[in-house]
Amino acid sequence: MITKFSSKTFIALFLGVAFVLYLLGVYWSFEPDTFDIKEEVTKAAKAENVAPVVGYTTTTALIKVTETLLTKPGGYLSNDALPPSVFLDNIPSWEFGALEMVRDMALVMRQEFSRSQSQSIENEYLKVAQPQFNIDSKSWAMPSAESEYGKALVELYKYRTALTEVNSQSAQFYARADNLRDWISEVTKRLGSYSQRLSASVGREQFNVDLAGDNVAQQSTYSDANVELRTSWWKIDNEFYEARGACWALLHFLKAVEIDFNDVLEKKNARVSLQQIIRELEASQEAIWSPMVLNGSGFGVLANHSLVMANYISRANAALIDLNDLLSQG
Repeated sequence: MITKFSSKTFIALFLGVAFVLYLLGVYWSFEPDTFDIKEEVTKAAKAENVAPVVGYTTTTALIKVTETLLTKPGGYLSNDALPPSVFLDNIPSWEFGALEMVRDMALVMRQEFSRSQSQSIENEYLKVAQPQFNIDSKSWAMPSAESEYGKALVELYKYRTALTEVNSQSAQFYARADNLRDWISEVTKRLGSYSQRLSASVGREQFNVDLAGDNVAQQSTYSDANVELRTSWWKIDNEFYEARGACWALLHFLKAVEIDFNDVLEKKNARVSLQQIIRELEASQEAIWSPMVLNGSGFGVLANHSLVMANYISRANAALIDLNDLLSQG
């Protein structure tokens, strides 16, 4: 009788714990909302009792996006080794997409935005902060990814504060057209990759155009003239959420750039182009009403969420390329 009672108690406890972990996993799987970058800048400037200067908004966007990765429900999940996090894959994929955009922005801030010329000295804070983002996103101990990202945040806060110190001038942010073009070039490569990977959800055969446009171009190893691109069925949702996370982070960076590079955009008459890109990325963040990422055929009965996301990303990427062309004009 005692054994029977103990077995029932054990089963009840097991089911209860499993149910709680399930609910916790569902809650942690909600994507963070977008935030108002102007409001965040106003709050930060008021707290520091400073007036926002050029570069303050972009730095604040980088700080806030990184903080969201670390402080959203469940915290940073990509390197968790315990349930329920270890059973989740959508949000870790979302985190990695956002992290890739953070890495690109941190690198460009270190190499371009904070330097006047190629021979200028690197900013001491960004020189320390940028490498911290390059740790393996799944590292969980000695050191953990969260601790390294936290160290980067400390340096970014120092850099932002230094920007507002008129007398010391230990930090600068140069809002120039060539600097902005360098960052956009990196972003277009990233978006082009996401578009291709998302489109491969349905699988298709295409011509190999790796060496197109140069009749003397060479590559290391031979490739077939026709290649078949198809995303594994097990990775379709991962690709989707990684792209969605990247678009989420990029959306905030572009809104910050619109403010810091206001004069450059006005001079090139390119503000409306940037606003259209932001609109496309906002559409990519609309709510998903399906309980899972569907992968119907191109014109099939079921929707294909990957193709829908690829459409928004492709349109944003094309507009970014046009924007880059505008910025290159005198």
